[in-house]
Amino acid sequence: MALPYWLTNVRLETGFVKDEKGADETSTELFHLKIENGKIVEKQKHSFKIPAEEKVVDGKELLAIPTFKEMHNHLDKTYLSLDWKACKPSKNLADRLRLEALELEKLAPTTKQRASNMIELLLSNGVTHIRTHVNIDPYIGLKNLEGVKAALEDYSDKLTYEIVAFPQHGLLRENVIPLMKEAMRSGAHLVGGLDPAGIDHNIEKSLFEVMNLATEFDADVDIHLHDGGHVGYYTVDKLTELVSEANWHNRVAVSHAFSLGDVPIPQQEEIADKLSALGMSIMSTIPITRTLPPIDILDQKGVNVFLGCDGFYDSWGPFGTGDVLEKVTNFCELYRKSDEKSLASSLKWATGGTTSLSKDGKVTWPLEGDEANLILVNASCSAETVARRPKREAVIFKGKVVSGEI
Repeated sequence: MALPYWLTNVRLETGFVKDEKGADETSTELFHLKIENGKIVEKQKHSFKIPAEEKVVDGKELLAIPTFKEMHNHLDKTYLSLDWKACKPSKNLADRLRLEALELEKLAPTTKQRASNMIELLLSNGVTHIRTHVNIDPYIGLKNLEGVKAALEDYSDKLTYEIVAFPQHGLLRENVIPLMKEAMRSGAHLVGGLDPAGIDHNIEKSLFEVMNLATEFDADVDIHLHDGGHVGYYTVDKLTELVSEANWHNRVAVSHAFSLGDVPIPQQEEIADKLSALGMSIMSTIPITRTLPPIDILDQKGVNVFLGCDGFYDSWGPFGTGDVLEKVTNFCELYRKSDEKSLASSLKWATGGTTSLSKDGKVTWPLEGDEANLILVNASCSAETVARRPKREAVIFKGKVVSGEI
């Protein structure tokens, strides 16, 4: 067990103030944080005299922000650690799946190696929780699950994680449901799904089988939904019915959900109310080529929205940095959230909901008793962090520096 220590001279946000023209600015002060058994057990202002016999680590007046949650990822797909390779052109989603299937067997032996490289990159960018979808399919069975599990277990002292059993090539294909059951017995935590209309060609049966697996294994759900327009909207609406019937409140997420942004605002508000009542979440990757789910409406209605980097540098595309903060920055730029409070509050999309200040400027993090999970950056405040994306100088998980240095 690591000895208690004081993380000194850490910059923390203390509230919002008005400048001479009435615009909001963020006020900060320097603090000392005592960390013991992975938690912040004491928080003192800079003037506090630390007893001479206690260990101190200088925070160098860097700003502390909460660590990030990467909530939509594919650790098994990346080419990281392999030679450069651009993806092959495809005609449509079905063709892209065909091209992916052709290389699954070849890539499977390096799954752990590639996943570990992606984990290192995510860690360096401030992530201490990963939700990864892992292919469970008729081509390689559970090989990717085995490799990803092994990689994540190696990092279990540096982050937490969730594995989604993901039927990338269709849930209703022959032998896939038995494979999904085997995956759930072999260490997957959540049940996934993919495009009940576009891939499975049977919305009701696909959703029923997802929920059937979830209830059988007492597992949460996170399905991919690329199907757009009213077909995608109907799919989400139908899923809310099944979630309600199963009493699976606060246990279901829909990833991408582009269709929710394709319909008129009254329908967006209607489905947001249903999602909120059931505690269902939306996972977005802020793509620049698709309609986004209506994040502001969802947020206003109390729907939890999380961001992730998705798969990157893989057979689906050569792009991506592995920085979930970049997704927040892109969201703010797309929707012109450029004032101090909007930028600061948008950090919650990367942290899983935690921000240093509430919208009215009350200090909400870090508080005594919180886990000592924080990122140190050379920035004046959260708003600047979102806008400028500074280097993560140090990433601390349960009091331990897991990336960078101080």
